[in-house]
Amino acid sequence: MRRFLIIALLICGTSCFAENDLSKQATAFYSDNNFNKTMDLLLQIGEDERSAQDWLLLGNVLDDKGERDNAVFMYQKAVSKDSKYYKAYYNLANCYADNGQYNMAVSNYKKAASLNKENPYVYYNLACTYIKLGELSKAKTNLNKAIMLKSDVAEFHYNLAYVYKQLNKPKLAQTYLDNFNKLNG
Repeated sequence: MRRFLIIALLICGTSCFAENDLSKQATAFYSDNNFNKTMDLLLQIGEDERSAQDWLLLGNVLDDKGERDNAVFMYQKAVSKDSKYYKAYYNLANCYADNGQYNMAVSNYKKAASLNKENPYVYYNLACTYIKLGELSKAKTNLNKAIMLKSDVAEFHYNLAYVYKQLNKPKLAQTYLDNFNKLNG
C-alpha cells in the first residue's frame, strides 16, 4: 500500500509540474503574441487541471481570433474555476459591452471592481457603459474613481468633460477638457 501511494504521488507530482510548466510556457507565448502556440499548449492541459488564468488566456486567444462566443464561454469557465479572479469578469464585461449587452457588462464590471478596487480601467469602462445607458451620474462617479487611481490618462478626463457637459455643468466640463488638453499636449 505504501509503494502505491508513493508511486501515485510521484506520478501526480510529475503531471502537476508538467501542467504548471505548460501554463507558464503558454503565458510566455501569449505575451509574445504567439497565439497558436499558446492555444496548442493550453489544450494539452486537461480541462479539470486548467487554472482560471489558463481559461482566461484561451478566451483571449479566441477573442483575438474573432470567436467572441467561444471567448465568453472560456471567460465563464475561468470564473467557475476561481470566482475571485477579477480579470475574467473584466474580460466578460468587455465582451458584453462590445456586443451592446450593457446590463450584463455593468454587472461584470461591478464584480471586477469589487474584487480589485485598484484598477482604474475597470471604473473607466464601467463609466463608458453607463454613458451608453444614459446613466450620467453613475458614469461621473466611476470616472472620478478612475481619475483618483490614475490621473494621467487623458481619455478619463475627456469622458468626464463630456459627462459634465451633458449634465449642463460647463465650468467643470471645461476644467476636465483643459486637463485632457494638457495631458495630450
